[in-house]
Amino acid sequence: MKLTRRDAVAALAAVGAVGAGAVGMQYGPPRADDGRNDDSESGGLESDDESPVSDDLLDVMDAAAAVIFPSEVEAHRTFVERYVLGRTAGREAYRRGLTETAAELDAIARDWRDSPFAALPRDERDEILRGLGVETADPEPDGTISERLRFYVVNDLLFAFYSSPTGGRLVGIENPIGHPGGTGSYRRATMPENESEEDESDG
Repeated sequence: MKLTRRDAVAALAAVGAVGAGAVGMQYGPPRADDGRNDDSESGGLESDDESPVSDDLLDVMDAAAAVIFPSEVEAHRTFVERYVLGRTAGREAYRRGLTETAAELDAIARDWRDSPFAALPRDERDEILRGLGVETADPEPDGTISERLRFYVVNDLLFAFYSSPTGGRLVGIENPIGHPGGTGSYRRATMPENESEEDESDG
């Protein structure tokens, strides 16, 4: 099972980061109200030039995806890069929170295992996440490291995967927009309880 750029674009559409005016934002993973610019000419596919996402961040996110995505998923680097670029475009507060959280996870890996998170074997990355209690943490953008990892990394990546056509096929739906999926302790993403009045009025 291989993920493509088209899968990433579909996931971004599900979260409202591509053509948000037409797609709407009925559902989405837990997110902070950080003033995302939905009118960007880039369509949410690229980060702005002033604060681009770093290779270090993409390395950590891809390494985390290898742990939390189903084991049969291959070639997810392109998918992760495309999604992260679109997800953070025009959302400085979100990008900053994600970057800081990923950097903290990498620092913990270096402290616990004397190696960058992305350089560790998959099972050791899994052990670190479990050791931090990420599988039972509540998603909070301003919480503990475990809660922030759940919010910025685990839940968002799972939402992206199961909102894509390829991930949707795994649960029997071609493109389950708004369905974060779940087949294990990491895979119980939390849906928001309600959406804004503006989103409801759009319907």
